[in-house]
Amino acid sequence: MKRVLAIILGGGAGTRLYPLTKLRAKPAVPLAGKYRLIDIPVSNCINSDIYKIFVLTQFNSASLNRHISRTYSFSGFHEGFVEVLAAQQTPENPNWFQGTADAVRQYLWMFQDYDVDQYLILSGDHLYRMDYSDFVERHRETKADITISVLPVDNERASDFGLMKINEDGRIIDFYEKPKGEALKQMQVDTTVLGLTPEEAKLKPYIASMGIYVFEKRVMFDLLRRSPEQTDFGKEIIPSSAKDYNLQAYLYNGYWEDIGTIRSFYDANLALTQQPHPPFSFYDEKAPIYTRGRSLPPSKLLDCTITESMIGEGCILKNCQVHHSVLGIRTRIESGCVVQDTLIMGSDFYQPLVERSNSCDDGKVPLGIGANTTIRGAIIDKNACIGCDVKILNKDHVEEAAREEYGFYIRNGIVVVLKGATIPDGTVI
Repeated sequence: MKRVLAIILGGGAGTRLYPLTKLRAKPAVPLAGKYRLIDIPVSNCINSDIYKIFVLTQFNSASLNRHISRTYSFSGFHEGFVEVLAAQQTPENPNWFQGTADAVRQYLWMFQDYDVDQYLILSGDHLYRMDYSDFVERHRETKADITISVLPVDNERASDFGLMKINEDGRIIDFYEKPKGEALKQMQVDTTVLGLTPEEAKLKPYIASMGIYVFEKRVMFDLLRRSPEQTDFGKEIIPSSAKDYNLQAYLYNGYWEDIGTIRSFYDANLALTQQPHPPFSFYDEKAPIYTRGRSLPPSKLLDCTITESMIGEGCILKNCQVHHSVLGIRTRIESGCVVQDTLIMGSDFYQPLVERSNSCDDGKVPLGIGANTTIRGAIIDKNACIGCDVKILNKDHVEEAAREEYGFYIRNGIVVVLKGATIPDGTVI
């Protein structure tokens, strides 16, 4: 895998994940109590012995830069690196990134300096575990110009994806973006060609793009330079290259989730608490997910009831009830609280004792969750200060509401408390 360079696309402004992306790039959004989204593709690369990794981003990249510089540093005798490349304006190209392909195109001058054979193009907002070495080997064995990682899908989910059609050799011959009705039926394929059993192939007769590609070096340069007006890999560059190039499909039949929306992000995080078999596990010793080592103390639970939950390091919980929730690092929950079906991202720091009040009568709102507060079905971003006797329940079942001036949003029916927001004592949402 020394001949492979990985390029992770940080995505656009992250509007579907707003307000979690208000102050950070999409790949820097916290995940599962202690990780960030970017840790998933980077860890998959490291576990696949791919150590040359670039991350392309153009929005709010400060926290992403900080996380990567503090987390991924290889020894001086190792050729590996993880480096952020932010969008920049030059005399030759005064534009920001216009799409996935355009982002890579603007940095071709840098990528061409590396002595590699293939480029691995990845996305920064997917949750999955994958050995990319198998993916690259499939690409080399079939002598492909481009290989696309595909997911087998059933009739119910098929029309939500960009689908592909393959011939008996696994070569991709046709594309269709989110087909419906008769057009959907026309996209059925024999997925046994890619390795599914006949029984599985019958249940999942479609293949959908995961937005993950392997390009031959020469082919990527040819395509990006030949069609400067095409700015997106999945919608323009790859479909238009099917006639002239050997496009192959690589079947991935494990858990994969695009967590680019508030609802999918919320569901994917809470699904981690399932027992005995969560859809994705961070407990695989053979393929660990890496993140920044913070040297935090153990969590302290004082007379609490905790069920079906994940608790990050350095938390302090007092006489509270927590059910089916994920609590991030340094979370503080005072006595009498009930937290259910909620993702709390925790804090970046501990508040000094002198700044914290043990009383709900002085009007101060310290970092964390105040006494006798009830939270259900919410996402609490980092460094939020939630007062005493607060109720965050979305009691009126509102689907969408922008209440940024009050410190929260409601998206997809989920209350999202903004990073660093203060919710005063007695507030009802």
